[in-house]
Amino acid sequence: MLKVKPLENSDYELIKEAERVIKQNYLYGRHHIGSAISTKTGKIYSAVHLEANVGRITVCGEAMAIGKSISEGERDFDTIVAVAHPHPHENIENCWVVAPCGMCRELISDYGEEIDVIIPYNDEIVKCNVMELIPDKYSKVTE
Repeated sequence: MLKVKPLENSDYELIKEAERVIKQNYLYGRHHIGSAISTKTGKIYSAVHLEANVGRITVCGEAMAIGKSISEGERDFDTIVAVAHPHPHENIENCWVVAPCGMCRELISDYGEEIDVIIPYNDEIVKCNVMELIPDKYSKVTE
């Protein structure tokens, strides 16, 4: 059972930013996931995922948002979220929050084990610490 936290106003703003970036940049077959990350300084960075013809080289939205924020000099993160944009053939009007994939869970935790992640859980949108999503995390051997 996950230890979840209720969403705050800033979390809803983060979701809205992820929705904004994917609505602005949605392109069928190229970009359908938007992500936003907030930093400890209160800044928000958003990005879309990069779809590739070879699925293994697709870059997730969470990785893009982390990379964008680091490129701007921010390295201390608070909360991250990803949303999916409906495809034209789907009978869905709005974007929805999606949980990070396993690789993104590893990546997010590599950049901060204290980062919170907004996810769908038990028919609700909640927030939890990334380490709740990745027990027994892989780690490098350090000397």
